[in-house]
Amino acid sequence: MHMTTRKRKRKRVVTPLHHPGTCIEPRNIQVGGNYLHTPPPSQRHLPKRLQPAMLALRSAGLRASIHCFRLTASSRLLSTLAILEHRQGKWNANSLSALTAATQLGSGVTAFIAGSDAAKMGAEAAKFKGVEKVLTVENEEYDKGLPENFAPLVVENVKEGGFTHVIAAHTAFGKNTMPRVAALLDVGQVSDIVGVESEDTFRRPIYAGNAIATIKSLDSFKVITVRPSAFDPAGPPAESNAAPIESGKDPKTTSQTAWVSEQISTSARPDLGSAARVVSGGRGLKDKENFDKVITPLADALGAAIGASRAAVDAGYADNALQVGQTGKIVAPELYVAVGISGAIQHLAGMKDSKTIVAINKDADAPIFQVADIGLVGDLFTTVPELTEKIKQ
Repeated sequence: MHMTTRKRKRKRVVTPLHHPGTCIEPRNIQVGGNYLHTPPPSQRHLPKRLQPAMLALRSAGLRASIHCFRLTASSRLLSTLAILEHRQGKWNANSLSALTAATQLGSGVTAFIAGSDAAKMGAEAAKFKGVEKVLTVENEEYDKGLPENFAPLVVENVKEGGFTHVIAAHTAFGKNTMPRVAALLDVGQVSDIVGVESEDTFRRPIYAGNAIATIKSLDSFKVITVRPSAFDPAGPPAESNAAPIESGKDPKTTSQTAWVSEQISTSARPDLGSAARVVSGGRGLKDKENFDKVITPLADALGAAIGASRAAVDAGYADNALQVGQTGKIVAPELYVAVGISGAIQHLAGMKDSKTIVAINKDADAPIFQVADIGLVGDLFTTVPELTEKIKQ
């Protein structure tokens, strides 16, 4: 009996991951230890500066086995783009805290600055500690930080430079712009972090700050906002050579939103978000007249900024811009004085990281005393004026 065997051809089956741009063409080229892959033109994640080299290699007929995988940050060199906020020639101190967080990622940090005075501010940013390069885009259209055109600007430079991380402060600008950046990059955002564990693992508060979650992002781009009070603002080192400054790419995106006007209230007081001392008043002050009569002199004596609880703001005692808490501003001054504030969980979420907390309240069982370093139980209408006079002396 004669038997014949025929070798069957094995069919390679590729199962793409459920993510845009994960399945690539049957070309996988190794250059300098890094793999460059060639997805379809509509799904390219490679920096544009590398695409000509890729096309040249493809035209040479280089081929390898099929690889379908999700592009992760680890498949590219780790690099961070830190967005710095500025206005009228002055830095927003909160965004400098984001720069500090960026340096903890352990990668090269590029500062990104846009606006009509980008060149001037870029020269200053080049001297900040940890900055390896500065990208500037000189265009007055970005002066107001409108997210409709600022987000496409950031995304264009992220893709052009091949950055793996984009970081900004969790300010009004950051909360308005960064979700749009994440959406345009088709990734999730990691918001309001208070700690950096590694290049893809971060800590952030949950449940109004009563718990800290450690989260890991598997997205190809990490879009991050930073709680300013959790990091010290970056500054220039004692001695340093300035980092190189380059011009970023301006897509000049047409926006459907136009800046009309603004009304800015000027004050000699420190800014609430960055003040070293804060005096806040609550519902215990009973009305706006008492708020101004009790809180203002104490703040003047201490050289402090003025804040308020949500209850005081809702009652009309103070302006909404002065609200401290989960739905207001989050502060962490050296000294925080809470006058007539019971200590609701929403308020504590905005101030419990303060270095020294002083509570003044007639209710000895008020929750504010549980987080206070110094507590004074008594009638605020007599104790606070006495305290103010002692400080003045």
